[in-house]
Amino acid sequence: MIDRRSFIAGSGAVLLTAPLGAEAQQPGKVYRIGWMIGSSVSASAPLIDAFKQGMRELGWVEGKNIEYEIRAAEGKLERLPAIAADLLRLKIDLFLTPTTAATRAARNATTTIPIVMVIPSDPLGAGLVDSLARPGGNVTGLSGMGMEIGSKQLQILKETVPPASRVSVLLTTSGPNAVRVELERAAKALGIQLQVLAARGPEEFDGAFSAMIRGRSQGLIIDSPPVYFLHRKQLAELAVKARLPAMFGSREYAEAGGLMAYGASFADNHRRAAVYVDKILKGAKPADLPVEQPTKFELVINLKTAKALGLTIPPSLLGRADEVIQ
Repeated sequence: MIDRRSFIAGSGAVLLTAPLGAEAQQPGKVYRIGWMIGSSVSASAPLIDAFKQGMRELGWVEGKNIEYEIRAAEGKLERLPAIAADLLRLKIDLFLTPTTAATRAARNATTTIPIVMVIPSDPLGAGLVDSLARPGGNVTGLSGMGMEIGSKQLQILKETVPPASRVSVLLTTSGPNAVRVELERAAKALGIQLQVLAARGPEEFDGAFSAMIRGRSQGLIIDSPPVYFLHRKQLAELAVKARLPAMFGSREYAEAGGLMAYGASFADNHRRAAVYVDKILKGAKPADLPVEQPTKFELVINLKTAKALGLTIPPSLLGRADEVIQ
């Protein structure tokens, strides 16, 4: 049974209790956060609000003691290095980097300015930190645990469509990566044949879905990179048009019309990232703050989309859902 509520894994359970250092918060200073978004400001609005709310709860008031310099790559991740350089010229005090790509761009730009990551799928595997317990360097924050949830997503999809023996997976690259490895392992255990397809952006979506139809796919799992998050409504509509029950990685996709989503709460991770920023601005060192695993996972089901697909969601699954969109 999927744990639809929460859990604390590994070193994430360690409290953030690093001592204040010599660079402790200066009275009267207005700290500047350089915020690198892979998608767009509008697409990320709920996540921006969640982080700012977390900061307000910790006593940070925008315009009084904190300022946010938000830059968006609009799904074009090749822009991130230039964005990082631009933010460094503004003399920022800290980078906030939601994704793996943004974190890597910031880390390549500086080894001294603190970097707080929010939802990278595998920060250790990506080489962003030395270890989860003691990150080392100038990077810390939270993990999205994207690769670990792949098997659970596939299990839920199989429970939703029991006859499914062929499932497509949509990624931005067809090469080896942690998400693909995890899904292939889970598919083998479930007796499912995977069709892995790549679409780097919206201009390649139609071709990928045509390939799914030709391959007689019976279900679909879609990864959650920034470019997909930016175009989540289009992906949800294409899945319905192709008559494919689709599983996404966060509630925002289900809210945009996707059939279902299971994964770490992006909004909760953004709220919790404020704790890291608060401690670092008060003098804690990123190297000493353990990377935290997500503590809130959500299963969201869109019944309106299920009806459009002619699909009946099992009552047992509806009973485990954190939210059912009517």
